[in-house]
Amino acid sequence: MPRLGVVGSLVWDEIHGRDPLAPAVEEWGGIAYALSGLDAALPADWEIVPLIKVGRDLAGPAAEFLGTLRRLAPGGRCVEVPAPNNRVVLRYQTGERRCERMAGGVPAWTWEELGPLVLGLDALYVNFISGFEMGLGTAEALRRGFPGPIYGDLHSLFLGMGSDGTRTIRPLPDAPGWFGCFDAVQMNEDEMAQLAADPLVVAADVLGAGPRYLVVTLGRRGAVYFETARRLGGSAAGWGKGRGERGEGGPIRTALVAGSPVEEADPTGCGDVFGAVCCARLLAGESIEAAVRAANTLAARNAVFRGASGLATHLRGELLTR
Repeated sequence: MPRLGVVGSLVWDEIHGRDPLAPAVEEWGGIAYALSGLDAALPADWEIVPLIKVGRDLAGPAAEFLGTLRRLAPGGRCVEVPAPNNRVVLRYQTGERRCERMAGGVPAWTWEELGPLVLGLDALYVNFISGFEMGLGTAEALRRGFPGPIYGDLHSLFLGMGSDGTRTIRPLPDAPGWFGCFDAVQMNEDEMAQLAADPLVVAADVLGAGPRYLVVTLGRRGAVYFETARRLGGSAAGWGKGRGERGEGGPIRTALVAGSPVEEADPTGCGDVFGAVCCARLLAGESIEAAVRAANTLAARNAVFRGASGLATHLRGELLTR
């Protein structure tokens, strides 16, 4: 069976203000949302291989969560590290705006650690949940050493961190180097605005560094994709081809794919579900437009569900009993 490696961070969330009348809630967050999206949307013959470090304090609950995934490869597990797991306090200021503060000590992957683990994998989904999953040097080594397609959600690479753990958006350091590490790049509109005022300039810079696709999420409005003239193949092997073409110019195709209507939305995890589903449908051989449409649909489905426990079942449209 083809296998998808998943890099990211399992985070324990404490969420305030999501419902102004309700007390704070605590639940799994971070890559848990993306794992749920992949579990629901990957082609039937694919398996998930977690490449996720977890702190010793939450290693047991993390293993229990992974055990709920239907698509988990046999023996799939997190790598336990002797450090406190990442924990995030989220305070929602509006329906889609929040203040985020992170604590924890899960260390980044090095290439010496990660390289042997990607042998035999067919594709990689990398989601920068903490922004510290790996440094640029490791990402560049991964790009050189892994022949399959790599989908990168750059989200928290755009977040600096203050001495108290508060995250603030900032321009992405070494942006062209990061872009060149992936075949498909995802960011949101606020992150895109940190790169340049003109979206087409940003798209040209990103795609000129090598990726086939840039996808920009717009919250309730859906997402915009940018596609180079170099078409993405319909298989995992085809996705990784054509890297020698990076840096070449050419026409860019772009379109807005409208989001699915949602009356009362909880945005927590929507971007993670979106990226996971988009990656999964690209691996299924769908066009970027079809993949983004499917991602919009399941991100909207996530928006009416609280937390990651049982989320994969909900995303599949199955009856969930709690």
